[in-house]
Amino acid sequence: MKSQPRQNLTQQLTHDLGFAIVRGVYPVSEGLPSEADLCIKYDVSRSATREAVKMLSAKGLISSRPKQGIRVLPESSWNMFDTDVLRWILSSKPSLSLLKEFTQVRVALEPQAAALAALNATAEQLAEIDNALARMAEADEGLDDPLEADIAFHTSILVASNNRFFVQLTEFISTALRVSIRYTNHIKGVPGADVAKHADILETIKSRDPERAKKAVETILEEALQLIESKLV
Repeated sequence: MKSQPRQNLTQQLTHDLGFAIVRGVYPVSEGLPSEADLCIKYDVSRSATREAVKMLSAKGLISSRPKQGIRVLPESSWNMFDTDVLRWILSSKPSLSLLKEFTQVRVALEPQAAALAALNATAEQLAEIDNALARMAEADEGLDDPLEADIAFHTSILVASNNRFFVQLTEFISTALRVSIRYTNHIKGVPGADVAKHADILETIKSRDPERAKKAVETILEEALQLIESKLV
């Protein structure tokens, strides 16, 4: 392990500790081992350990202060928009309530992104959405990955909004979609998304009709939210 570059060691230790914290290996308000003990346990240098602690602190998972040691912070302090944190949570305990909250975020963001795409999308960006839709159709025939194609469709719309804040959220949305789409498709008993409904979304964007684009996205997201809520009852 020591033969790896220090940056790789830091990233691996950050992942290992972050995933352990999210899984509850180190309970909230309790201390992690000291930096010296972490060096021994994970067979890494002191500098790599120190950098990993700084990264986890920046993600809101821990606090590290002199004389107090390294403490695990409550989940309310975790940066849920950090894709590493979100990935660790979704890999360890993707609760229905969390998927519901994520879908609620999508309801708040994606219809407006579609409306902006109808107003602002360039020809190249429309072609990207079109390509993603074609991939979804091919996935129905077993010629592409249905999950990756579906994610590409939704993230392409975020990019086509040409709103820099929405564009910045593409990795966050993509990370969570890998779990939420798989779950909702499982509930519906289908391998992939409804291509026709997604084609309707693209058509409203191409026709430069922001209100229809917004409504078309709201329709599929409200359906997903209802599916999740039906399992929470």
